[in-house]
Amino acid sequence: MPISPNFTSVLSKDWEINFTQCTPNGYLKYTDLCNLLQLTAAAHSEVGGISFTDMQEFDQAWVLSRMRVEITALPKWQDVVTVKTWINSLENSRSVRALEMYVNGKKIVGSETYWAVFNTKARRPEALALPYEHFELYPDNRATVEGFSRININPDKESVFEKTVYLSDLDIVNHANNVKYLEWCLDHVDAKRILKQEVKSFEMNFLKELSLNDQVVIHENENEDHSATTFSITKGDKNCFALELHWK
Repeated sequence: MPISPNFTSVLSKDWEINFTQCTPNGYLKYTDLCNLLQLTAAAHSEVGGISFTDMQEFDQAWVLSRMRVEITALPKWQDVVTVKTWINSLENSRSVRALEMYVNGKKIVGSETYWAVFNTKARRPEALALPYEHFELYPDNRATVEGFSRININPDKESVFEKTVYLSDLDIVNHANNVKYLEWCLDHVDAKRILKQEVKSFEMNFLKELSLNDQVVIHENENEDHSATTFSITKGDKNCFALELHWK
C-alpha cells in the first residue's frame, strides 16, 4: 500500500483491554502485552508503507530478533491504553523500534525491539527492498532504561519440558510466533509470581526459527541471588530462544 496521508514518524494508538487478554486477577497477560506492542508496530509500518503486505511483493517480512520490556505496572480489564512508537534506527536489513504504553497519561511500560528483514522464501535476512527515508529517526529517544542484550545461557540449565510445535503455534510467516516462545516458558513459572506482578522486566532473544512439528526442549536456570530466571529453548543441540525474567 502507498504511504498514508496520515503518516507520522511517531504513532500513538489506543487499545481497550478485553477479558480474553487478562489473567484471572483481571490484569493484562505478559504475552498479550507483547501482542499489543507488536500490533502497534505493525500499524505504524502499515501507514508508513513498509507493512507485511507491502514487503510480501518482494517476499520479505519483518521478524523480531530481540526484545526488552520494562514494566512499572500492568493495565487491567477495560482500561484504555495508549501505545506510542517510533524508530530509533533503520538501515539495510535491521531496525530498532521503541514502544511505550500509557494509562491515563502515565507511562507504565517501555520496550526496545530489534527487527530484521527476512526473506520468507529463501528463509534468510536481506536488505529492505522498500523506501524508508520518509521515517524520521530518533536515535536518542529511548523507551527503556537499559537496552536489549545478548542473554547468557548457562550450560548447566535444567530441562523442564518437551514440546512439539503445532499449527496453532505458527504465524503468517510460517514459523513459531515470537509470543508463543514466551508463553511456553511462562507456563513453567510459579503462577503466584505472575499474578502478583513480580516481573520487573524481561528480555527475549530469538535465535533460530521453529517450524511445524519441530521437537524442542525448554530449559530453566535461576541465578544465585534469585533476582532473575533464564529460560532457553533448544532444538537438538541448537539454542533457538532465550528469555530472561527479572524479578522485583
